[in-house]
Amino acid sequence: MRIHFLSLLIVLLLAKGYSQEQPPSFSLDEAIAFALKNNYSAINADRDVLDAKKQKWETIADGLPQVSGAISYQNQLKQPISLIPAEFFGGEPGTFQAITFGQPQQVSATATLSQQIFDGSYIVGVQATKTFLNYSANNKEKTDLEVRKAVVEAYGNVLLAQETVAILEKNLATLEKNLFETTKIFENGLGEEESVEQLQITLSSVDNQLKNAIRLKGITLQMLNLVMGIEIDSPTQLTENLDDLAIKQIDLDLLESPFSLENNVDYKLANNLNEQRFLELKLAKSRALPTLNAFINYGSSSFSDSFDFLSGNPEWYDSSIMGFDLNIPIFSSFRRSASTQRAKIALEKAKTQLTEAEEQIRLQLQQAKSDYILAIEQYGTSKQNLGLAERIENKNQIKYFEGIASSFDLRQAQTQLYTAQQEYLQSMVEVINTKTALENILNEK
Repeated sequence: MRIHFLSLLIVLLLAKGYSQEQPPSFSLDEAIAFALKNNYSAINADRDVLDAKKQKWETIADGLPQVSGAISYQNQLKQPISLIPAEFFGGEPGTFQAITFGQPQQVSATATLSQQIFDGSYIVGVQATKTFLNYSANNKEKTDLEVRKAVVEAYGNVLLAQETVAILEKNLATLEKNLFETTKIFENGLGEEESVEQLQITLSSVDNQLKNAIRLKGITLQMLNLVMGIEIDSPTQLTENLDDLAIKQIDLDLLESPFSLENNVDYKLANNLNEQRFLELKLAKSRALPTLNAFINYGSSSFSDSFDFLSGNPEWYDSSIMGFDLNIPIFSSFRRSASTQRAKIALEKAKTQLTEAEEQIRLQLQQAKSDYILAIEQYGTSKQNLGLAERIENKNQIKYFEGIASSFDLRQAQTQLYTAQQEYLQSMVEVINTKTALENILNEK
């Protein structure tokens, strides 16, 4: 029984170690969810929201009671001399007596409580914190949408590179076989050297494309890792293939989805700017209002010939002051008026920019729908064209080895097939990317 238990434990430990060595794998949705938490820009956007919350309290705290304390120590190494008429001490009139006042060492401690009673700029500042929080939240939402789009594009590019490598390897294997057979035919005197040369040209071209595709496969994976917030050399695995993902992204109902302009993040940011300019106008106007602050001060001072303030011997003398500070702006040579007029102009510009943003977003929506429809149609067309190109290339291979078609005809059919293959792969990527672009405008996730 003990032996069985030890064997089971060893198996579990080995399985655990093996599972830890497995590279991370993601579907597209899992990659997006992971990136929204670990992408570098997304992390900093979260920090910006937190920073905005701290800044809000920083602004509010300016209008709350403030308490400050101060301790001062002075040691007059050389006390100043004052001259007093000597006759005050019984001396001769017209002469002076040199004396010093006070003791050389002094310690004072004070505490001051201040309270802002009225300040128009403070009221506007508190109102502005809400707008700034909204801006930070909207900027976070904008960042998340951009991260999502970047992940979708990077994920699709990795799948595209993988499919491209697989197709080029298949094409290369077919070409090598054709070249081998054609070379044998030529060596037996039954074919032309030109046929061998034509296939060699095609083979070299495809071989170069394959080498480049293999390099791009590694680079696109590194780009995906970077977007997701993973070390770029991590051997990340993708659990979806390009064809199934493209089919899953075809959703014609999305074209009929209701559109709310207020839900679009670009509109939200433009509206934030409009609110900011409005508050800046209020701030400019508030500078013409008086400010009122109150304070109360309490302190104590002690004097001595030597530093013995902590012994309790020197006597301490208390003092306290309470007061108000009222600042009334009277005349600024029309500086405040010019500042207010500039704020009004900035507000009118922001309103115009908001109107422009509304029209641009509506136009972007129509363009995104058109691009999505075109991508779906192109996907269907390229899929049909690929099937036709494969049949044409296959027929030309048969004709070529039967001596009916020339090597030039075969090369032309092969080139047409390779073009159709790349167009088909690219069409699937376009379906994925254009749907994401449309969803970002609709703010659907």
